[in-house]
Amino acid sequence: MSLRCAQCGQVTDDSARFCPNCGAPVGIGASVSPDDAGGVAELTGILGVRSASEGDSAPLATVDEESVSGLPEGAAVLLALRGPSEGTRVQLDPADGVVTVGRSPEAVLFLDDVTVSRRHAEFRPEGGGWTLTDVGSLNGSYVNRRRIETHRLAGGDEVQIGKYRFAFLAARSAEDED
Repeated sequence: MSLRCAQCGQVTDDSARFCPNCGAPVGIGASVSPDDAGGVAELTGILGVRSASEGDSAPLATVDEESVSGLPEGAAVLLALRGPSEGTRVQLDPADGVVTVGRSPEAVLFLDDVTVSRRHAEFRPEGGGWTLTDVGSLNGSYVNRRRIETHRLAGGDEVQIGKYRFAFLAARSAEDED
């Protein structure tokens, strides 16, 4: 199977981490849906998200929480709202353990930009939820535009790491749906 880049539309191999045409992240961590014609998958986009050209002070669009329907309890999704990977999704699964974030190629969530430290932050599954911990980055990690060292995340939180902004959406527990 192949993937189609969300940024430029280039078809790339499903094992590729970056688009060979524009360099945008693809593959690992990207949500894909198969295309009936030709076996090409297209990266899932986010509708209604403001463009990066609107400026840093503009509020981010509200993201539909249907994005987390069907996820296992304790799982979450990071929706990229700003940055080179805008429109991609990263699923956080507690079974996978700690998700490292940084500019190092060894990071689980690789963010290739000088505003991101090699070892920048970690998403940790704790007590049925997720905690974001800054691991000594130069530019800091932010939740809802406040610099944090460690923060217990709640659904709808805005997470900023370098120039990347994500919406954190947690899967609903069986108790929440009653």
